Amino acid sequence: MNTAPLEVTTHIAAPPEKVWPYFTDPARYALWMGTEVTLSPAAGGVYRVHMREGIEAHGEFVELDPPRRLVFTWGWQDHPVVPPGSTIVEVTLEATEDGTLVRLTHRGLPDPESVAHHREGWESYLHRLAIVATGGDPGPDPNANMTL
Repeated sequence: MNTAPLEVTTHIAAPPEKVWPYFTDPARYALWMGTEVTLSPAAGGVYRVHMREGIEAHGEFVELDPPRRLVFTWGWQDHPVVPPGSTIVEVTLEATEDGTLVRLTHRGLPDPESVAHHREGWESYLHRLAIVATGGDPGPDPNANMTL
């Protein structure tokens, strides 16, 4: 059973060109999510986001349209409910008068519990992204000690 798409938005006081690298440069990505990140930002390229020992998200880039839109598969290594490649995340960056509207849509989550868990995570991470993309320090990833 797939649920309705999960959508999370945030506003960042920086232009899309400044926000985009935080999704495509591993060093910048790791400033707002995870503890170690590897990625190949091209269609068919893979990414891995290490959260903590035994917890790793990974998938494959499907589409990239810099600096406006990226689509990638999502899942958790060795997770029976949301394994790698089982869901799709689409991120759009829309220029606004005073920055960027970031809209993240996560499709294919199998149940309400997975939706709630991922909503909480994406809201937290987009907040961290907004801090780092405007020159702030969000501190260590609070979910680096999470369990699934």
